[in-house]
Amino acid sequence: MALSDKKIELLWSEFRDSVRNSTPVDKSETPEQKRKRMIRLEANVEEWFVYYFPRYAFSEPASFHKKATQRVINNPEWYEVRNWSRELAKTMRTMFEVLYLTITGKKRYTLMISNNEGNATNLLEPYRIQLDSNQRIINDYGIQETLGRWTSGEFVTRGGVMFKAVGAGQSPRGTRNEEVRPDILLFDDLDTDEDCRNPEMISKRWKWIEDAAIGTRSISKGTLIIFCGNIIAIDCCVVRAQQYADWVDIINIRDKNGKSSWPQKNTEEHIDRVLSQKSYLSTQKEYYNNPISEGTVFKTMHWKIMPPLSQYKFLVAYIDLSYKSSAKNDFKAVTLAGKWKEEYHVLKAFLKQGTTSELAKGLVDINAFVNGKAPIYWYAEENFLQDIILMEVQKELTFLKSNIVISPDKRAKADKFTRIEAALEPINTKGKLFLNESEKDNPSMKILEEQFMAFGPKSKAHDDGPDAVEGAKYIIDSKFFSEVPIIIGRRQSNQKRY
Repeated sequence: MALSDKKIELLWSEFRDSVRNSTPVDKSETPEQKRKRMIRLEANVEEWFVYYFPRYAFSEPASFHKKATQRVINNPEWYEVRNWSRELAKTMRTMFEVLYLTITGKKRYTLMISNNEGNATNLLEPYRIQLDSNQRIINDYGIQETLGRWTSGEFVTRGGVMFKAVGAGQSPRGTRNEEVRPDILLFDDLDTDEDCRNPEMISKRWKWIEDAAIGTRSISKGTLIIFCGNIIAIDCCVVRAQQYADWVDIINIRDKNGKSSWPQKNTEEHIDRVLSQKSYLSTQKEYYNNPISEGTVFKTMHWKIMPPLSQYKFLVAYIDLSYKSSAKNDFKAVTLAGKWKEEYHVLKAFLKQGTTSELAKGLVDINAFVNGKAPIYWYAEENFLQDIILMEVQKELTFLKSNIVISPDKRAKADKFTRIEAALEPINTKGKLFLNESEKDNPSMKILEEQFMAFGPKSKAHDDGPDAVEGAKYIIDSKFFSEVPIIIGRRQSNQKRY
């Protein structure tokens, strides 16, 4: 819902009061004590941030925050792209750095650039409020507000430092602060979903960035250029900026080991809770810098009510074991499938970035779902790493008092993308691959559908679910015409089979 100008003004006023109230100063401090304190703080930028912005210092910064700040303040000429996930404070941290550089006299002119002028103005407004209402900044560095030159979107401090907001496509040519050209160029929230769906728009915007926006800088003076934004599309401005940057910082909500990138603020429980409320496609784009184009290979997935399990000649439960035991990496995937007439049915699934113990429980649940109404083959890929995990799964199954025995799929597998596309895309296009309508509310089945929709030749999305379906189809095809299939479970003798 759009906010009225009056409501927006009220919100900024409340923010200004909050800044003012959160930055009390020590009136008993002597001039000499103040001078020594300021020298100490300016020499230690992290302490400077904590002192002047206590409202935001509720969490200790992560190591990637500190490293990023050191790169920026120690390199007057610097170009950095920050592809930090949501909830990692990329905009806030950048504001701290810019205010440090401008207040201490290292930079003179900041240009804030966003997808439109209104958004750029809103991104710049917290800077203005900190400068005119932060009591600690005013106490140490003097009153910043300049009468007549202190408007939203463009303002100049009494020390002669200028800040200006510019929307993409506007003409910033010839922009100067007296003799100073912009020496800080901030690009924030530049890409939008709508723009990224139009390659011509991205090309046009990038040309403007290179020719007009970056063209405002001086050749002879050091300039700081920072792009802040998630990678929301394969081709977007922050991606194009990467090829020119001195440093590209891609930080996801979780690191390569599956742990919180900022545990001081975002606990594992918090991340699990938030990500559970969003689709797989959304979380990959917003929290893992992994944009996914839907329907590249599988344009749509088909759902239908399945026949009774007793009408299947046999079922195959195929297991795709993730290599890592961490609960935050690859998906452990199990798909239960069968062939009915000329159709392939995925009856149930277990997909979770979980532990071996959770996988074993998932197998037991699938076995209980079938409940002896049809024979089941249990299969998993055979290779050295998978075998080690499989041994652990079998131990867990023994602990759970389950008689499930998993056989190895010994075939030499082709390239994963080619194999999945060749085996499953044709039958899906012809309307012969179906997901169980009765399981549509099962989170694992939803993830399976989303992984199919995200599947593509250049996609970095997880494909453990489709891989397990391909494995199940392969076993079904190789076993379907066998005269005496191996039977695990109880067969009901009086049911019609196809």
